[in-house]
Amino acid sequence: MDWHPWGEPALLAAQQQDKPILLSIGYSACHWCHVMAHESFEDPETAALMNRLFINIKVDREERPDLDKIYQAAQQLITHDSGGWPLTMFLTPAGQAPFFGGTYFPKEPRYGMPAFGDLLRRVAEYYHAHGAEIGKQNEQLQLALAQLTTGPAPASVELDAAPLDEARAAFERTFDSQCGGFNQAPKFPHPGSIERCMRHWYRTSAGTSPDLKALYMASLSLTRMAEGGIYDQLGGGFSRYSVDGQWMIPHFEKMLYDNGQLLCEYSRGALATGEALFIRIAGETADWALRDMRSPQGGFYSSLDADSEGHEGKFYIWTRTEVEPLLSPQEYAAFSRRFGLDRDANFEAEWHLHTYESIDAIAAALGESPQAVDDLIQSARAKLLKVRDLRVWPARDEKILTSWNALMIKGLAIAARVLHRPDLADAATAAVDFICRNLWRDGRLLATTKDGRAHLPAYLDDYAFLADALLELLQSRWRSSDLTFAKSLMDALLLQFEDAADGGFFFTASDHERLIHRTKTFSDDATPSGNGIAASVLCRLGYLLGELPYLDAAERTLRAGWPLLQQYPPAHMSVANALEDFLTSVQILIIRGDALRIAEWSAKIGALYAPARMIFAIPRDAEELPSALSTKRAVAGTAAYVCTGMTCSAPLTDLGELARTLALRIE
Repeated sequence: MDWHPWGEPALLAAQQQDKPILLSIGYSACHWCHVMAHESFEDPETAALMNRLFINIKVDREERPDLDKIYQAAQQLITHDSGGWPLTMFLTPAGQAPFFGGTYFPKEPRYGMPAFGDLLRRVAEYYHAHGAEIGKQNEQLQLALAQLTTGPAPASVELDAAPLDEARAAFERTFDSQCGGFNQAPKFPHPGSIERCMRHWYRTSAGTSPDLKALYMASLSLTRMAEGGIYDQLGGGFSRYSVDGQWMIPHFEKMLYDNGQLLCEYSRGALATGEALFIRIAGETADWALRDMRSPQGGFYSSLDADSEGHEGKFYIWTRTEVEPLLSPQEYAAFSRRFGLDRDANFEAEWHLHTYESIDAIAAALGESPQAVDDLIQSARAKLLKVRDLRVWPARDEKILTSWNALMIKGLAIAARVLHRPDLADAATAAVDFICRNLWRDGRLLATTKDGRAHLPAYLDDYAFLADALLELLQSRWRSSDLTFAKSLMDALLLQFEDAADGGFFFTASDHERLIHRTKTFSDDATPSGNGIAASVLCRLGYLLGELPYLDAAERTLRAGWPLLQQYPPAHMSVANALEDFLTSVQILIIRGDALRIAEWSAKIGALYAPARMIFAIPRDAEELPSALSTKRAVAGTAAYVCTGMTCSAPLTDLGELARTLALRIE
C-alpha cells in the first residue's frame, strides 16, 4: 500500500494526476480498522488496485479530529447513515470535497455490502464520468454543513435552568432501572449523564424535596458498571463499552479518555455517597493508569487494543482449567462464585469476569465471615493478575494526546483529594510538567507527541480540557505557575478560536490549515464538548480572578449553544453544567496560611460533595499571585475568604466559624 499522510504533497499529487483521494480514518485500538487493514490493505491485489486508482491518505482520527469531524458529518449527510470507524471517504482532488463514503467495507461481498475491490472500480469510474454531478453535490453539501451550526440566542432571551430540569426528566425516561445506564445495547458509560444526575441531586438537596432518584440513577449506574465485565476485575480500568445491556461483555479496548472521565465520576460518587465500592474502583482505576498507561517522562499513553494474538479479548478471558490450579481450594470456592466460574461460560466457551454474587451471599454459603471471603477474593485477584501479566499483551498506542492527558489529569486531581492520595496529585503534576516541556511552545499548544516528536496545532479541546484540569489540580495543591498557565490557555483560546460574530469557539484556530468546513459543535460525544468545558472554565476562572471579559465570553458561548441545549438537553451535558455554573455564581473558598493548617481546613471543608464550590488552599508564602488573590492575605494564623460571584466575605479565622458560614457540619 502506498499510503500518504494528509498534507500538501499528497493533495498536490492527487490534483496533478487527476486521481480521487481515498481517505481512510481510523485509530490504533479500532477493531474493525484492523479487520479492514488485514482483509484489504494487506491484500496485494486490493492494494495494487487502490494504488492505481487513488491517492490513498491514512489519518489517525485521534491526531486529526478536525478532519474526522468534517468527514464524519459529510458521510452522514451523503449516505443518510451513521458514521463510525474505519471511515472510508472518497474525495475530489481539487478541494477535497467528499462525493461518496462509508465505514467498513469487506473484501468479499457480505453483510449486504459490495466487495471492496468492486466498490473501488465503481467509485473511480463515477468520479471520471460524473464531474458535473459531483460539483453540484458538493455545493449542496457545503450548504448542509453550514446549516449544522445554528445562530445564537438573542440578547433578549433569558438564560434559565429549564434545560437542566428537562435533561433530568429525559434521563429518567431512558434509565435502565435494573442494570443502570441510560441506553440499551451496545451500552456506553456516559460519564457526563452520571455527573449531571449527581449535580441535579445536589442542586435540589437544600430544599424540602431533594431529588434522591437522580442520585439513585447515578449510583446504580456506577455500581453496575463496577460489577460488570466492562470493568477489568483484575487489573482495574474500563473498556470502551459493553456489547450487551448488562455491562457483561465489553468491546475490550481501553481508552485513556474513558478512564479519565470515569475516574472523575467514581471519585465524585464516593464523595457524594461514601460508598466503599466507588472508593475502591476510583483507586484501582487510578492505579491502572499509573501502572499500565504512564510514560517514563510523565505523560499518559492513549489506549490498549481490544485484540491480542489476533483475537478480541484473548488477554482478559479465562478457562476453569487455567484458574483452579492457580488458587487454593478456599480461594477458588469464593472466587468462582463471585465471578461466575461456577456458571455457564459467557464468552465464546470461556469466562470473562463479571460480578455475580455479593460478598455476604458467598460468606453465608461458605460459612465464612464477609471479611474472610473478601480477603480470599483479593488474594485470588492478585494471583491471577500476576499470571495474566505474563500473557501476550494487547498493543498499546503510545502517542500522547494533550486533550486526553488533560482528562486524566483532572481525574487524578479529584481522586487525590477524595482518596487522600498525594501520589495521584504528584502524577497529575508530572503530566502537566510533561505537557509544558513538550507541547507548549511560544504561547500555543501542540496536540500530540510520540517518540520525542511533538506536532500538529492543538484544537479547542486541548486548550479547554487542560485549563479545566489545571483548575482541579490547583485545588489539590497550589502552584502559581499553573494558574498562570490556565490563564494563558484561555487567553489563547479567546484570541485564536472564538467566533467573534456569534459566540462560542470553533474547533480549530484562526490560522489552522484551511479545510472544507470549520466546525463549531456543542454536543458531547465520547469526550465532553470543548465549548461546554470552555464556558465552564471561563465562568470559574472569571470569578476566581475577577475577570469580567471571561464571564462575558462564557455568556456568549452559552448563548451560542442555547438553541441546541433547548432542543436536546441530554446530548449537551457539558453546556448544561456550564449553564449551571453561570446561573449559580460559583462559590470560591480561598484559604491562606501555613501549608499544613490550610491543607487541614481544605480537607475538612472538601470532604463534602459540592460541585458548585471550589476550594483553593494557597500557602502564605505563595508568589506571583494575581491581584484578586494577593489581596486575600493570611493574618497571624489562618484566614479563609468565601466568595460568591464577585462578592467576598471578610477573613474568617476560625474553622468552626467558616463551617457555620457555609452551613456545614464538620468533624
